[in-house]
Parts: sequence; structure tokens; C-alpha cells
Amino acid sequence: MIPDSAFKSGPAAAIKDVLAYVPGVITQPRYGPDARVSIRGSGLSRAYGARGIQALADGVPINTSDGLLDLSEVDPSAYRYVEVFKGANALRYGGNSLGGAINFVMPTGRDAQRFDGRLDVGSFGFVRGQVSTGFADGAWDGFVSASAQSEDGYREHSKGAFKRLNANLGYRLSPELETRFYINAYAWRARIPGEVGKASALDDPKAANPGWVVQDQQRNIDSFRVANKTTFSLGNTTIDVGAYYLDRRVDHPIFQYLDFTVDDYGGFVRTTDDRQFGEMRNRLVAGLNVNNGKLDTEQFVNNAGAVKGALVASMVDTSKTITAYAENALYVRPDLSLILGVQYLRATRDRRDRFLSNGDQSGERSYSEWSPKVGVLWNVAPDWQVFANISRSAEVPSYDTISFATPVSTAELKAQTATTYEAGTRGRRGELTWDLSAYRAEIRNELQCLTTGPFSACSTINAGRTVHQGLEAGLMAPVAKSALIEGDGLSLNVAYTLNDFNFDGDARYGDNELPGVPKHLLRAEALYRHPSGLYAGPNVEWSPERYYADNANTLTIDRYALLGFRFGFDTKQGWSAYLEGRNLTDKRYISTVAIAGTATPTSELFNPGMGRSVYGGLRRRW
Repeated sequence: MIPDSAFKSGPAAAIKDVLAYVPGVITQPRYGPDARVSIRGSGLSRAYGARGIQALADGVPINTSDGLLDLSEVDPSAYRYVEVFKGANALRYGGNSLGGAINFVMPTGRDAQRFDGRLDVGSFGFVRGQVSTGFADGAWDGFVSASAQSEDGYREHSKGAFKRLNANLGYRLSPELETRFYINAYAWRARIPGEVGKASALDDPKAANPGWVVQDQQRNIDSFRVANKTTFSLGNTTIDVGAYYLDRRVDHPIFQYLDFTVDDYGGFVRTTDDRQFGEMRNRLVAGLNVNNGKLDTEQFVNNAGAVKGALVASMVDTSKTITAYAENALYVRPDLSLILGVQYLRATRDRRDRFLSNGDQSGERSYSEWSPKVGVLWNVAPDWQVFANISRSAEVPSYDTISFATPVSTAELKAQTATTYEAGTRGRRGELTWDLSAYRAEIRNELQCLTTGPFSACSTINAGRTVHQGLEAGLMAPVAKSALIEGDGLSLNVAYTLNDFNFDGDARYGDNELPGVPKHLLRAEALYRHPSGLYAGPNVEWSPERYYADNANTLTIDRYALLGFRFGFDTKQGWSAYLEGRNLTDKRYISTVAIAGTATPTSELFNPGMGRSVYGGLRRRW
């Protein structure tokens, strides 16, 4: 669990602010708040939209009906804490993808501050304001958070602005029955600077891709989500029942002018039964998720200046996804449980082509996948666990990856499946906390989205056999206590991720490394805290080895190290402030790459990382 104190002490403006110190999670910014997020190599090749991760808000699914996820919609300042469940640990919510699940948990009126307001400013025109409040009155309680953000952007043609609203309203009918309604509204207006060649990214990192500027490529989104979750407690059994609806409208001039709407709806039921069978405890979690939706798209020629030209495509994509799951933990000893689980996934992707001048490209695909899990969990102590499991995962293609252009294409793209072996330990001893795990995922038909040239979307293929294996190590440790005065302390926060990903005897690429993410990534911070509330310390992000931009392993991304420093104060009277510097040496580096099959030095695949920047903010709570 990541408490809000871990990410609200800085700008709290993007998903990387939340996930930076979670081992195994790679967050690579593209521009503004947009970033690639990958867990254990999930969606490794996606340059836009996350895949292979199930996201939830208070346990309510928030992926679109075809499985894609846009984490730029997440407002970190609206959440009380965030849970990350890697791999098969996500089965408790029905998640069964390679990456796992992320659950964002909002305050309620019963645990929120009466008032919480903040103002943040920073480099490159960054300005952000946020305010939230909560109330509780008898059976009713509620929470609302509103924020607005704008920035000129580090790169040319990357100016953007956000508005976000997150709220919930709960009613407690009895001690055993509560219902809660959720509203999430979001608006984003942004220019897109575009990927450039490697030399351009490093020699002139602030420059945008000239072709993207001519077309005035943009991303404009209006999104509204409403949901309900009702919780029943019946003795040893708790039941959550809910439903949700999403309306999203996207005006998106890119290589072509995309104009589309998303209408998603779904429901879920999840039951948790925890009881004794004789002298043995048994905990069963079972549920059903239904996620349906429609994507209505018109696609035009994008003339200079983001002007719609001739219609080139028109289609309606319909998705229906049902997942049924169960996970049972039988405690054969009070401190030792044997875990069995299974998920069934049924998904259909249907396209109705309305632009028939180039032939009818309508079609339908169906996928049906079973995914079992077996594991063991040993509670060495109340706050110390050792675990191991073997699981299967399955991910089906999203709307934008499926083509029905030819009869053959309807049968080409398969679901990505994997068998993952995992072992590790997590826990706390006093002020020392740790999270250590090793895993190996043997993948078939990995979904890769390869960039084939400028002014085009990536093309998705099945990569055949691949292996994702790695080590995830997180540590928070006190280094010194009462070193200078009574009550002060120096602590160390470290997150190390080893990504050892490769092809497995591929006919074209042999055993080449999979491109897209560093093999080693280290984030570390040393922080001194004074009993008055003052704190200060340096931090570093270090990628010590080159990694590849393409499957052929012909073009590399250079290693880098980024140095930061932050200090601030947090008083007991509700005032807090901070000043934070990032990339203080103004290191030029690549933050994200849109991967290719075979790249050249001039391939436009690269997003430069942000240069030296400084942020500051003031927060008031009561």
C-alpha cells in the first residue's frame, strides 16, 4: 500500500509521482501527465494507453471495455492511498493479466479532512490548484475533490490543461449495509510534441517533431464516469455489488483526425467469506465482472492546422467481456495457507464498418481463456510474510489492435498467455519495511505494437515465445536516529527493478532482448527529518545500462542518472510546504521509446526526458 503521504509531499500531478518507488513498476513519461506504465513488462511496446494492468477506483473497475487504460485521468491528490497487486495477486479483484492491478482508494466523509487545499507552481509554466472537503452527518457522508492544472510544457507544442472532479456520497442503511455513489469527471486539452529521432531528442530535447506541429496534433478529452458500490455484511460473509457507466468524448487530430466516443457500462459482484472449518480457517473470494461498451469512431484526413479533411474510416466497435473468478485460501496451520484460484475470461470484439468504399471490413472475434493459480502463504509473524505461487494469465487484444481488412487477418491475432512462477517476502520489523520478489513469466503470443514509420499508428503482432523474468526489491530503512538532536532521523527509501526480458528462440530475433525498458532501474532517496517537521534530502533515478529500441537490437538508448533534491516542512497545525528540484544536472536522456521491429538512427521513436525543473507548493489542512 502507498499512503498519500508518500506522493502528496510533492506536486502530486502525474502517475509517476505515485508509483515511482514501487519496485517492478516502470513509469516512463511521454509529455505532460501522459506516461507509459508497465508492471513486469505488461504492455511493454505500447507508446499510448496502458495494457496488461487492471485498474480500479475503490474496487470498481475503470479500464475501458476492451481492456485499455489511460492513467493520465488519475488525479493523485484525490486519493487516500493506492494499492498495487502484481501478477496473480490481483485475482482478488478478478484481475488476471501479466501486470496485475492498481486500486486507487478515495477518502470518504468519515476519514477525510474537513478542508484540504493546495497550490503548486513550477518550471515550464506549471500551475496547479486543488481543494477537497468531507462531511459526515448521521447515516450520510461525502467527499469531493476538485483540481485544475496547466503547463506550457518542457517541449515545444506540449502545452496542456486539466480539470478533474472526484467525489463520493455514502449512506449507511445499517451497520451491515452501506451504499456509495461515485462521480469522476475529467477534461484535458493538450498539444502533442511527438516522437523524434534519437539525435534530435538528445541534441535539442525541447524541440517538437516538425510534422506534428504542422498538423497541430492534439489530444482533447472529456470524460464522465458514475458508479455505485453497495456492501452487505452477513456474518462471516461480505458482498460487494456495483455498477458503472463511462461517457468519454475524444477529439484527437494525430496522423489522421480521430473523432470518437466511448460508451462503457458494466457491473460486478464480489463476495468474501472468512470462517472456521473445525480448527482450520478458510477464506474464499469469488466474483463476476461484466464490462461492455461501444467505441464509435470517425477518421478523417488531418490537414495542416488540425483541419478535418475527407472521411477515410467510420466504424462502431463493440466489446463484451465477462470474467468469473474464485480464490480460496485454506489455513492448514494458523500461519500457513494453501491457495487455489481460477479465472474464466470470455470476450468478444465486434466491428461494424460504415465506410465501405474500400470494402467491408466488418467482423467479429471471440476469446475464451481459463487461468488457474496455486500458491502458498506463510505468515512468519503478524507483519512478515513469505509467499510463492504459479499462475496463468491471459490478455485479449484491444479495439485498436484488431483488423478485419482481409479474411486472414481475422484469425491472426491471438490472446497473449503466460505461465508465471513467483516467490518472495514482504513485511515490517519495527521501522524497517521490505518487499522482495523474484519471478519468471513464460509468455506465448506476446502482443507487440510496433511502430512502422512516421505518421502512422503502431501495428500489433503476436511475438511468439518470450520470457519476462526479474527481481523486485523495495526497502525503507532507518539509517540514524537522534543523530543530531533528540527525535530526528535519517531514512533510506530504495526501489530496484531488474527487467530481464527476451525472445525465446524466435525465428527472426533469436534470443534478443525485448526493447522498451531499462534492464536495471534504481530509485533511491535519503531523507532527513527534524522533529519540528522540517525534512530534506537527495534522490536519484539511475539506469546503469543501455537498452534497446527495437526487436533486432540494432539501436540503443543510453544509460542515465538523474539527481534530485527536496526539502520542506509539515507542521502539526496543518500547514505544509515543499521545494523540489528534479534532474538538477540537466541530464539529456530518453524517457520513453516507441519500439520498432528494426530501427535506424533516424527512426522517430523517442521522447526526450524533462530537463532541470523546480517545483514548490503550499498546503493547508484542518
